[in-house]
Amino acid sequence: MLTASTERDLEAAFTTIVKRQAGALVVMPDPFFTDRREQLVALAARYALPTIYPNREFTDLGGLMSYVGNFIELNQRVGMYVRKLLKGAKPADLPVQQSIKFELVINRKTAKALGLTIPPTPLVRADEVIE
Repeated sequence: MLTASTERDLEAAFTTIVKRQAGALVVMPDPFFTDRREQLVALAARYALPTIYPNREFTDLGGLMSYVGNFIELNQRVGMYVRKLLKGAKPADLPVQQSIKFELVINRKTAKALGLTIPPTPLVRADEVIE
């Protein structure tokens, strides 16, 4: 696992990833990465590194794919929690929640540029395929 907290760190991380001969990269959800999404997508393209991103904004910019919990569903769950808290529930008594709906977006144009063939099953299951 590598970390980055500055733009220079991102460049260095990609250099390290290439030296380690990583086969792919997973970008974790983080405001720092979202703010630098153009740089991350450009670095992944420069180093021909298949990358999955934490939201579709990256994929719309040319990233290979994104997989993320459905924001509408997440916001509904937050609303239910707030309602329970306002009615007097103790936070410690509320169960841990996670998304049950996810969005998969695949950028086929980027896959072709990387020399990758996406198998039919993920393409059929994707919520959107960018041609």
